[in-house]
Amino acid sequence: MTAPARRRKSTTREPIIQESETFPEPGTEPGTGPGTSAESADAFEPEATRRAAGVTESSRANRGWWDRNADEYQTDHGTFLGDDRFVWGPEGLDEVEAELLGPPEDLKGKDVLEIGAGAAQCSRWLAAQGARPVALDLSHRQLQHALRIGGSFPLVCADAGALPFADASFDLACSAYGALPFVADPVLVLREVHRVLRPGGRFVFSVTHPIRWAFPDEPGPEGLSVSASYFDRTPYVEQDEDGRAVYVEHHRTLGDRVRDVVAAGFRLVDLVEPEWPAWNSSEWGGWSPLRGSLIPGTAIFVCERG
Repeated sequence: MTAPARRRKSTTREPIIQESETFPEPGTEPGTGPGTSAESADAFEPEATRRAAGVTESSRANRGWWDRNADEYQTDHGTFLGDDRFVWGPEGLDEVEAELLGPPEDLKGKDVLEIGAGAAQCSRWLAAQGARPVALDLSHRQLQHALRIGGSFPLVCADAGALPFADASFDLACSAYGALPFVADPVLVLREVHRVLRPGGRFVFSVTHPIRWAFPDEPGPEGLSVSASYFDRTPYVEQDEDGRAVYVEHHRTLGDRVRDVVAAGFRLVDLVEPEWPAWNSSEWGGWSPLRGSLIPGTAIFVCERG
């Protein structure tokens, strides 16, 4: 699961990461340490704006952002996510209870693609049910965390808009906040998922609930007043001094998401809006018990390939 880790400011099957690769300590891998990108990323405060951002710019920016911030993300959220849980969003909805991919006993022997896998917690849970998962992520550093935690399934570093798999390779696909909130052309990704699924295959993905874009991304009372148009699809972009995007999120309305699913050839089976449970007292960026009790934070789309 790779949910946005920062608040929006106002305004083949062979693993690419080999099992023999060692996991370096944070700050010791190439490109980090004093005076290099990791330290500079902490020191530099990017400018937040709303502007157009295309497919290539969005992919490049978000690959770099997740590579730079994967360590902090796993430190901050690793306990909540666990090593082998399948959590659909900050509300804590667990696939054990939701069964959106089907009953756990039916997953045995199924080929499953996880898109935007992060540290592959969901794939690890799927493997424990007897499934044959493949964990794919744009960020090499996120997959290094997957390698650190362990697992006997393939890890693939690739863009979700150009899946490196043959047609009809998988029975199921899933994405817990992976890829789709960050891509400029979601239909491109959905069509790729449709292509690699077998007939009758199910794709379940979760994203930030579109209504959240009308509210400030704050967990407290200040996040409960509408501050922007729900219908403004202009992407949220953080950019450097030269105007280059370093982080991008894309907004689609609920209707847009439904039309994207249908345009890619899927049938929408269900749309789940998890309620905030009483047991969950944690905050995650703009998600919180206060806001979660009043407005939805996550939308989960259950789709099937004809």
